[in-house]
Formats: sequence, structure tokens, C-alpha cells
Amino acid sequence: MSSCAICNNAIKPFVSFGKQPIANGFLTKDQFKDEYFFDLEVAFCSNCMMVQLVSQPEREKMFNENYAFFSSTSKRMAEHFKGFANFIRKDYFHDKDPFVVELGSNDGIMLRNFAQANIRHLGVEPSANVAEEARKNGINTTCRFFDEEAAHEIVMESGKADAILAANVMCHIPYLHSVLKGMKILLKPTGVVAFEDPYLGDVIEKTSYDQIYDEHMFVFSLSSIKNLFESHDFELIDAIPQSTHGGSMRYVLGHRGAHPVSERVLRLLSNETELGLGKTETYDRFRENCAASRLNLVSLLKDLRTKNKRVLGYAATSKSTTVLNYCQIGPDLIESISDSTPLKQGKFSPGMHIPISTPQEFRKSYPDYAVLFGWNHQAEIHANEQEFTVKGGQWIMFVPKVEIVR
Repeated sequence: MSSCAICNNAIKPFVSFGKQPIANGFLTKDQFKDEYFFDLEVAFCSNCMMVQLVSQPEREKMFNENYAFFSSTSKRMAEHFKGFANFIRKDYFHDKDPFVVELGSNDGIMLRNFAQANIRHLGVEPSANVAEEARKNGINTTCRFFDEEAAHEIVMESGKADAILAANVMCHIPYLHSVLKGMKILLKPTGVVAFEDPYLGDVIEKTSYDQIYDEHMFVFSLSSIKNLFESHDFELIDAIPQSTHGGSMRYVLGHRGAHPVSERVLRLLSNETELGLGKTETYDRFRENCAASRLNLVSLLKDLRTKNKRVLGYAATSKSTTVLNYCQIGPDLIESISDSTPLKQGKFSPGMHIPISTPQEFRKSYPDYAVLFGWNHQAEIHANEQEFTVKGGQWIMFVPKVEIVR
């Protein structure tokens, strides 16, 4: 029996995805023999309502100078973060000289919207290569992890923040209590914390188990976020569903009593009760759905192999690592995966060692089928690859169900 990372309540896993590598650990052939694996098990805490990994690799293994994800590779995400920045500026900036801090700011895709408006800003980014890219683009960035010590230093250097932002970052952090203590220090009395992460309700409804991998220590719900932040005297004042990452939630929080609470919060909390997010049987059913999805995907790929059909993957995402290793899908079923990130190209997928190729190679010799691992960017990818379908290519989807689509 393990202990909850939030409240120390006893927890036990409701699903195991087996031995998994570092999800973003794309590697060369000479690195195969030393590849790191860990047990990817997920538990639900009935006390604080948090869904979490039972154990997580050391953070330096996941976030370092070789981090293989740059946010700016997606035009859709650039537009999304522009909207996020405008939302904060319009609704929550009241001082004449506002200051915004973003945790896990990556290559500055969101903060550039503040920089271009000459708004004081600071990115706190632990991965050296993406932090350096942000600095090249004129984004004020410090390369470190955020905690109480970092908060004190930022206040000393720049004063308190009007907004503390994060996008697809908070769910990565196992030491959330230290982060919230830092936020309490850094945030102005009328300031807000606003962050987005994949939403548990969508993961359960869509069986999108690929949202679970080493970096995602937690899968948040409103209930778990409300409980966590209230323990640090914050209040959940708004929650806004987002379509990004296959279903996310934007949480807005402030110091207790500092802001009115949106009626949306109560409505969404009620929805969570209807979804059964507080019941253990919901997670047992999720485990069964994951196993059924695996069976259907592997059966389809094996059937296509017997028919001598060429199958490639599209988008070497972190999420694809969970799918490939849980389903034990290797180069015998998917000959390569096309991806636009230069750091991944010419390397191999974590664990299953499928070659990573360029989009140009994908277009040079179209396969019969392409497994869409970047399903959350489906519209953008389909728009970029219209010729593939025009020439008879078909997409294989596995969320919310395994199916072939044209």
C-alpha cells in the first residue's frame, strides 16, 4: 500500500500500464541497452479525490537540457496561448504596471504575448534547452524549478505577481504543496493563479489513457484541485473547459475571499458527481476500457500486417509512448513515426524503438494507413496532410475508440 502524494491517505493502484520508459526520452541505437524503465501504476485517493501515479521518475530524468518538446511547433497552440494571455489581461490585470510569472514556460509561447505588450514577465523553466530558446526570443526566463525558495527570490527581485500562470505543467509536479506555498508568497492580495491541464472527466469519458505517462504525476478534477488549494487558503473562483490536449480544464484561483466565485464552478462540480469521479467503480471500469482499447488496436494492426498493408505513425508524442509500450507495438506493426520536431528525427521511440522520421519522408512515400498519435491536434494535422487522404490514405484513431477514418 502506498501513500497519497497530497494527503498521505493510503492508496492502491487501480490500473497498471506496465514497464514504461521516459515518455519524451527519444534515443539513439547506442542508448538502447541503458534505457530506463519504471512501473506506470495509477491510483485514486478517496480522501482528497486526487488521481495520481503511484511513483514517478526523478524530475531530472524527465526535464533536462535534452527535453524534446517545444510548444511553438503547433500553430494551434500558439493561438490558444494568445487567447489565454488575453483572457488574463482583460479580466485580471488592474494595476498600471502588472507582473506575470509563468511556471514551466517552455520556449515562451505564452509569455511572448505579454512581452510584445511590454508587460513585465518572468518564465520559470527547468529544461535548459527550451529556456535558452525562450531567451533567444526575448522572453525573460530563469532556468530552475519553482518552489518556496524561488518565490522568495522572485519577490525580492521583481515584486509580487498579478498572475501566476501555467499550462500543462501543474500536473507534472509531485511536490505541489511546496509550489502552492510559493504561490502564496508570490501572489498579490488581489492576484490570480490560472492554469490548464488535461481534465480527468475527459480522460474517463474518452478512455484517453495516453494522457497518463511519467510527466503527468496527477490527472486533475475540479474536486481534487478545490481540496488541494483550499488546504493553502486559496479559493477556486472559476473553471473553464478547454478543447486543447483532447480535453483540458482552465482553473482560476485567488486568495480566499478576494474574488467572487463563478456559478460555473458549482455546475461543473455537480457534473463530476454525475460522472462518478468520486467512486472507485468508475476507475475499475476505466481499467477494463483501457484493456479493451489495447486489444482492439493490436488486433487491427496485426490484421493489416497479414494483408501486407503499410502502417506508419503520425506525431511522436509523449502520449504515444504509453500506448506503444502498454500495447507492445513495435516496428513490426508500425514501421516509423513521422514528427516535425528536429530533436526527435533520426532517433527511436522510447521503449519500443520505432524509427522517427520527418513529415517530408511521410509525404515522399505515403503508407496505406497512419496511426494518429497526435489525435488532440487532429484538425491541424488533417489540414496539413490533405494529400494523404486524397491519395487513398486512411487514419487509424484510438480515442475515443479504435476505428479507421478517412
